[in-house]
Formats: sequence, structure tokens, C-alpha cells
Amino acid sequence: MAQRIFINEVAPRDGLQIEARFVPTPDKIALIDALSRTGVAKIEATSFTSPKAIPNLADAGDVMAGITRHEDVDYVALVPNERGAERALAAGVDELNLVLSASDSHGLANLRMTPWQSLARFEHMIALARGSNVSINASISTTFGCPFEGDVPASRILEIVRALAALGVDGITLCDTTGMANPQQVSALCKDVIKRHPELLLTLHVHDTRGMGLANALAAWQAGIIRFDAALGGLGGCPFAPGASGNVCSEDLVHMFETMGLDTGVDLDALLAVAETLPALVGHEVPGQVVKAGRSSRRYPLPAHVARG
Repeated sequence: MAQRIFINEVAPRDGLQIEARFVPTPDKIALIDALSRTGVAKIEATSFTSPKAIPNLADAGDVMAGITRHEDVDYVALVPNERGAERALAAGVDELNLVLSASDSHGLANLRMTPWQSLARFEHMIALARGSNVSINASISTTFGCPFEGDVPASRILEIVRALAALGVDGITLCDTTGMANPQQVSALCKDVIKRHPELLLTLHVHDTRGMGLANALAAWQAGIIRFDAALGGLGGCPFAPGASGNVCSEDLVHMFETMGLDTGVDLDALLAVAETLPALVGHEVPGQVVKAGRSSRRYPLPAHVARG
């Protein structure tokens, strides 16, 4: 039996938050509903954050209320603070995705908090979810490098992971926020975290800023990671991190794993059909490659001048 890989689709949140124009609420809902039918494991539908900070996601509550939920999909919301957690819980999310930065400078730019200040707030946010069936994930931004400070020591990441585990989170996402990671680095850190915290559900979130998204995902899988964030069409980026272009592309990632004989649970044809709608939705072309080139199994007729037989 093929090994199972779990794809977490983040385009509705991470993808749309940075777009130049506001995607209307009904269109967001239609996108999420279409993604729900493709077989992805999770959909990060929105973020309950300040509309002033992220105006593109000001309709978070309406989006969550409007989607048609699929029983096999977990619907996730990113929450930056206690108020966001309260709103997300009231909206009936399946998972809260807490976020902190590994570097002080990105944390101050993005959340106005250092990692340690974020950790202090997490305890109260986690307490809000106790007694519910809502799972808690924590995403560590700039895990593999900070656009302001450069390298982030692996020792600091391990210290943050240890603190998060002590708080009782269910899972942790290691985020390459601006695409600074390399496969060797990803492999080493993923192996270390898995070895130290086998109880945690570990996810990799990579950006393709420098063309290494798929290579880093492959290195993470070889290190033992089976959960991956990805964005349809390669949309996305962090508005508080200079140079953070799109996430690794969902359909390209699924195609890679599928050609390797792995089971993503995703209907690639259905995913490609949704990806084809993106240019009209966001008003520009998107970076995804497989939607343009087709599967690697695609075959073409021989030119007429080639002799047969």
C-alpha cells in the first residue's frame, strides 16, 4: 500500500491575503467549496485578524458561515491573538492555527511581539479551546531564515518547539516564510524535530521564492514528514516579509508525489480544474506549472512527417 501524504490547502488564506484586489466573499466560498471536493486533508479557510492589518480577509466570519463543509476535510483558521481565537471558535473551525515568528525582528514586524511574548499569549489562547474538539496547531514563521536577520539558529527553533510542546499543542508547522531554505537544511531540522518530538503532528510550509519549494518538500518527505501546506496555483506570500512570493504550488506538489507512487488522497484532475479558474479569480496569471503543461503522463501525436511502421 502506498504511503499516505496529507495536503493542507492554504490558498484561501495565505494565497488571497496578499492579492492586490479583494476577492468577493461569494467567490471565496465557491473556491473553498470546490477545494473541499478535491480530497485535500485540510483547508486554511481564512484568518480572524484585524481588518486593518489584512483587509483582504475582513470577511472571515461570513466565509466560515457560508462554506459547505465536507466531512473528510478539516477547516482551519489562523488566529494571531485571543480575540481572533474567540471569533474562530464561535465560527466553528476544526483547528486553530496559532502563529509566531522564530526571529525577533519578523515577530515585531508581523505580530508586534517577540517569539517569547507570543508564547506567553498562547497559553491563554489554548485555554479558550479546552473542552472543545478543536485541535491546536502552531506555525513557526521564518524557521529557515529571516529576511531581516538572516540565519535563524536551529537551536532556537528547537527551543521554541519544546516550549510549544509543553503548552500542549497538537501539531507544529515549520515555515519557510520567504523561501530561504535549502533541502539539506530542511532535512536536518525535520529529522531533529521528529526525533525529539515524535508525538507532534509535524507539517512543512515552504515558499517557492527561489525555486526550491518542491526540492525542499521532497527533502522533508525523505526526512519523515508526511504533512505539507501548499497553495493552489502557487499563490501567496506574507505582507510583513519582504520578498515572500508564493507558496509551493498544490497541484505541482500533488503531481510530484503522485508520480512517485505516493497517495495524497487528492484527485489531481479535480484540483487542476479548480486551478484553471484562478487567473479569472485573482486577475492575473499564477505560477503553477502542471496546470499549464499537463501531467507528465500526457502524450502528444507524432508530427505528420514522422514515418510509422
